[in-house]
Amino acid sequence: MADRRAVIMGAGITGVLVARELLLAGWEVTVLEAKHVGAGSSSRTAAGIRQQFSTPGTVRGMRYSVGFYQRFAEEVEDGTCPIVQNGYLFLHADQRRWEQAKQTAAMQRDAGLTEVEVLEHADLRARFPWVGPEAALGATHCPTDGFLLPHLVYNEGARRVRELGGALLQTAPVTEATLQADRVVAVKTPKGTFEGDLFVDCTNAWTHRLAAILDAQPLEVCPYKRYIWFLQRDGPMTAQQLSTMPLTITPQGTYVRPENEDTLMMGRKHVAEPELGFAYEDQDHIDTRFSHSGGVDAWPFELWMELSEVVPSVAEFAGIQATTGGYYAETPDHNPFLGYDRQRANLVRLVGFSGHGAMMGPFTAKIALSLCEAGADVDSVEVDGAAVSLDAFRIGRDLSKRERMVI
Repeated sequence: MADRRAVIMGAGITGVLVARELLLAGWEVTVLEAKHVGAGSSSRTAAGIRQQFSTPGTVRGMRYSVGFYQRFAEEVEDGTCPIVQNGYLFLHADQRRWEQAKQTAAMQRDAGLTEVEVLEHADLRARFPWVGPEAALGATHCPTDGFLLPHLVYNEGARRVRELGGALLQTAPVTEATLQADRVVAVKTPKGTFEGDLFVDCTNAWTHRLAAILDAQPLEVCPYKRYIWFLQRDGPMTAQQLSTMPLTITPQGTYVRPENEDTLMMGRKHVAEPELGFAYEDQDHIDTRFSHSGGVDAWPFELWMELSEVVPSVAEFAGIQATTGGYYAETPDHNPFLGYDRQRANLVRLVGFSGHGAMMGPFTAKIALSLCEAGADVDSVEVDGAAVSLDAFRIGRDLSKRERMVI
């Protein structure tokens, strides 16, 4: 199978879905994972999946992802669907941003997201009475958005890779590379040396250290520590109300969604410095300032109080029962880099997802197949009969044009 041997580095959601796509297209695929499947950000994500983005191409791409995850249930061993479509609810309290949100919703409908809704204040209160009466001017809501079961995606994705004839090696970090002119010839791991015609970087927050080994182009991808907290239900909110709640983003930027009928997941971006040299173990280090055990002055308790002003019944929850941490690989414009490395002609970089890696996984895999088949960057991919431009994801693009809908 000359010229069709791919070595994929990283076995999170992106890596296993890219491997699956290449295998279905007839490629010989080896996946190398430094720890174990899903050991990085894929197992630590809030796992939201939405089609409400600020650029038409991303809207169309995410519609493809939603459809993929619905169909992926057919490949899951027990038939469980990996997407829970509770919807996404963006609340707005600032008049200027609310007007902008309505314009963005019109663009989203033009891009095919016909189900997105603009809810003025009265409609919002009628549909979601648990939102405080003074919390928002209105909201945009998409009922086909929701969240994923990430463990199902990466574990079943890995199983499918092996089922389709791919090799997937765990505890196999890339430690050295054989380079020839502008190409990668082989990579060395503790489990052997692996040659390939094409190499694919799916390491996301770890891309800087892999790039150094491969003498590849340094990309503007910064890993930031992020936390998620879990609140235990109590008080007037019922199990039914919680379990059917859409993933909700408050005007202040706090996001919440049901983890189950008795647990609410909560997250919020905070000021942080990039940590390029972090270790795997650092993912589990919880800074006291961000811990549920850090006292009532800690960040999660401030968020809980703030959230209670938007969703008053949350004030009566029993408490914050757990904190998890992980790394969020962010680019300056909040779009990933999806394309060929400028220093290594046979290296594809799929990194820098800025919190969107899980939801973009199927769309990323579709793009990766186009890149691998072409052997060079491509201008667009076809989604539902329409060409979607990849300019927003190209390496070397103008990074001043930012994705606006980021949480």
